[in-house]
Formats: sequence, C-alpha cells, structure tokens
Amino acid sequence: MKKIIVLLSFTLIIIAIMSFNYMNYKKQYNEVKQYNLEFEKNYQKEIYGIDLTTIINKVINNNKKNNVELTEDKRFINNNTNSINIDVKMIDVETNQVYPMEVFYNGGMERFVQNYSNILFKCTKIEYHKKTGRVSYLYFEQISK
Repeated sequence: MKKIIVLLSFTLIIIAIMSFNYMNYKKQYNEVKQYNLEFEKNYQKEIYGIDLTTIINKVINNNKKNNVELTEDKRFINNNTNSINIDVKMIDVETNQVYPMEVFYNGGMERFVQNYSNILFKCTKIEYHKKTGRVSYLYFEQISK
C-alpha cells in the first residue's frame, strides 16, 4: 500500500514539474512572438521616416533597458540574446551609404524627422538571435527622395 502511495505521489510530482516547464516555455514563446511582431509588421512594407524614427527610438530604449554594451564609437554591440541593431541605406546621398541607427540618434532624431519624415523607407531584411529567437537586426532602405 505504501509503495502505491509513493509511486502515485512521485508520478504526480513529475506531472506537475512537466506541466510547469511546459507553461513556462509557452509563456516565453508567446512573449518572444509578441515582441517580434512589433518589428515584423514593418517587414517588406513602405513606412514613412516618422515611423522609422519611432522604430529607432524603440530599439534604442530596448537596448538601454537590456544594458546592451556600447563600442567606443557609441554603437550597440550584438549580445546574442536581446540586442537589436538597425542599418539604414540612404539613396539621397551620392554613394548610397548605409548608416547605423546610432548616427541618426546621436545626431538628433529631431533633425532626422525634419529631413525625412515624409520620405518612404522599406524594411528589406530581418535577422534573429539564434539563442533566443528575438529580432536582432533590421535593414531599412530609403525608397523615395
């Protein structure tokens, strides 16, 4: 009789642990899915510079909140878990130069808004952290002048 009670208790404990782990996994999966959706909704869509400004500000705030380290030239370092970087290809410059988001942010987002708020951009590339599945990189291209 004691063996049955011990076996039954052991089985219930194992089921409880497995259920807890599954619920935890599901919660994390939904959080990552919702987090990524914020950025994926702009993929392959034309957005205005004012919207790109909002995205850059979100990414900068996210990186600061997650204590993502900076390089000497004040660029965020990919930490393979929760950092995000954005590059923007500008076509109104003769060389079609690609700029990191920090150039616009450190130069003043107000200036970017003044010059590019009605200019169209398109997100043409998204990359994810292999470890966490979170968005790690966005690439935007200017599509109008």
